[in-house]
Amino acid sequence: MDFDHLITFLEIAKQGSFSRAGQKLYRSQPAVSAQIRQLEQEYGQKLFDRVGKSVRLTVAGETLLEYANRLLTLRNESLRAVADQATTPRGMLAVGANEATCLYVLPDIFADYSRRYPSVQISIYRNFSHKVLEKVEDGTVDVGIVTMPVKSPSLKVHAIFRDRLMLMVAPSNPLASQKTVTTADIAEQPLIFPKTGFSRQVLDKQFRPYRANLRIVMELASVGMIKRFVAAGLGVSLISESFAQDEVRAGQVKLIPVSDMEVWRELGIVYRRDRTLPRSAAAFVALARHGAGAAPEAAEPRLVHKR
Repeated sequence: MDFDHLITFLEIAKQGSFSRAGQKLYRSQPAVSAQIRQLEQEYGQKLFDRVGKSVRLTVAGETLLEYANRLLTLRNESLRAVADQATTPRGMLAVGANEATCLYVLPDIFADYSRRYPSVQISIYRNFSHKVLEKVEDGTVDVGIVTMPVKSPSLKVHAIFRDRLMLMVAPSNPLASQKTVTTADIAEQPLIFPKTGFSRQVLDKQFRPYRANLRIVMELASVGMIKRFVAAGLGVSLISESFAQDEVRAGQVKLIPVSDMEVWRELGIVYRRDRTLPRSAAAFVALARHGAGAAPEAAEPRLVHKR
């Protein structure tokens, strides 16, 4: 059996399309189709049915899907186990984190790690924290960087990063001259909110008393987009302090503490308790615990209303 064929099979199942799978894998559609034909010949069963312009798994395909995931997981584990016999970390390191963490917290850590361990290939799984936790749980990802708290008893957690949420405004905004603002001040402004995630949960809770009069002008999935639109003067938002440091230095936005609100976003690095980490992952955990910035002992992100 060719593992490359299984990778193609899984990507088609994920995308629901031969052509989109080919684009993701940088393969032509004829090459993708040929690999699936070979798999179907090997198993003696049709694996996909066409439904309009998309495809879906047959019953046989659904059965193979589970085994394909397990086979690739075992293959990756075997590669790591063999690579782990070396005294210096090598092989593959699979890390999961959300987009903002990948962009604003991890680059320096990855750069330091790559300088120390150039023989390790880093693979990044980017998704929301709850999805990253699922991948760590099932062994697809070695370690995850997720928003705390983490309540899974099967995972080991170390706090590595702590950051404060602050109001972000354009320099032309009337609030930009203030040293501090209140939630009531912010509620009078056009608001740009993240669609999902920890910050959105905090904002929904903080602004609940003002909900009837709130003007949420945009809901965006990307931290980068939120910063650009705030800088353009289209609204204000709340953001983790470290995420906007480049824009603050460039004079594009200003960050202001909120006097009646204290929110700390804390990140933790997680991995399975019941599995011995490969050298590549153990080295990354050690580096992340010392390289992501000063982090206190693990504690839940908290929302404090000041009187």
